[in-house]
Amino acid sequence: MSKFQIADRLTPLQGNVFADMDRAKTRAKAAGKNLIDLSLGSSDLPAPAHAVEAIANSLPDSSTHGYLLHGGTLPFRQAAADWYERKFGLAVDAETEVLLLIGSQEGTAHIPLAVMNPGDIALLPDPCYPSHPGGIHLANGKIHSMPVLAENNFLPVFDEIPTDVLEQAKLMVLSYPNNPTTAVAPLSFFEEAVGFCQRNGIALVHDFPYPDWGFDGVPIPSVLQADRDKTTAIEFFSMSKSYNMGGFRVGYAIGNAELIAALRQVKAVVDFNQYRGILNGAIAALSGPQDCVLETNQRFQNRRDIFVEALHKIGWNVPSPKASMYIWAKLPEQWQGKSMDFATQLVEATGVAVSPGIGFGHAGEDYVRFALVHDGPILEEAVHRIAGFMA
Repeated sequence: MSKFQIADRLTPLQGNVFADMDRAKTRAKAAGKNLIDLSLGSSDLPAPAHAVEAIANSLPDSSTHGYLLHGGTLPFRQAAADWYERKFGLAVDAETEVLLLIGSQEGTAHIPLAVMNPGDIALLPDPCYPSHPGGIHLANGKIHSMPVLAENNFLPVFDEIPTDVLEQAKLMVLSYPNNPTTAVAPLSFFEEAVGFCQRNGIALVHDFPYPDWGFDGVPIPSVLQADRDKTTAIEFFSMSKSYNMGGFRVGYAIGNAELIAALRQVKAVVDFNQYRGILNGAIAALSGPQDCVLETNQRFQNRRDIFVEALHKIGWNVPSPKASMYIWAKLPEQWQGKSMDFATQLVEATGVAVSPGIGFGHAGEDYVRFALVHDGPILEEAVHRIAGFMA
């Protein structure tokens, strides 16, 4: 019998409804179902041609083949700082206020290690993206859930947080446009959040993969527009959505210099960085023509319109989201409180895979999330199958 032990901190990570969904998808495929997977927010569109070309041109250059330490990431950090300045009118110091990440999920997983001691509290929306609680559990922190409900436009109400919780709170995580609810937060909300965190000594983390995904001209603000002096906020941007580069695993943190330095200390004992050639592609994406970003936005807006209209035709009256690549749909009455049952039975009966709302938190139990990662005809076929299942 082995004598080693598994750490107690892994206990909260054992439950994973997405692993259950993966098994359900496997069963559906084994039964011969033609899978239409709307459960994962992984873009089906290609990375920009000029980014791919920059990576390809890097491959024969042997100087790109070695380890890449922090100092060598400065060209990428400068490109990121320049991008923020152009987009949001924010002056950014590439040396002290930007940090390369291996995808923004690395940032949300590691930032609790940088700012929380065991027993400290993090304020998390419910529902939220599943990786956000994971890093807090690994840091032996505690979670206080902030319900984000339809009646509050899916925004947390800070006045509802108890005083004794605030005394122990060291971290707040927000993410708008929101995954899974698709909600957009106005700049006034971020001003409120920044002021709240300043008064209570809380680090404010904003997970921000969808700054280019506002539909119908809806503006998408950065939290740093509400914290221009970068007193308390740090923001995580991903190349996965705007530039369809999810598999390349490039993101970055930008914001408060002290938080950037602390996160860099965590990274220093975990990894070096990506292959330099991939960063050359990311630099090309950030610095080059931006037509591809607008084209992606328009394509997903068109998919949204097709899918929402198709759902309306079968009597499922979901709201049309203002941003993101998702539909957050409240389940019909007979399925409320049974999002996992709905999702597993739907995929096994029809081959259409969705994300059960319970996977994002208890407040998501009455919902499912659809990811618009196929073009119109496939989305319409998915709704046709859903109609047959619900009938």
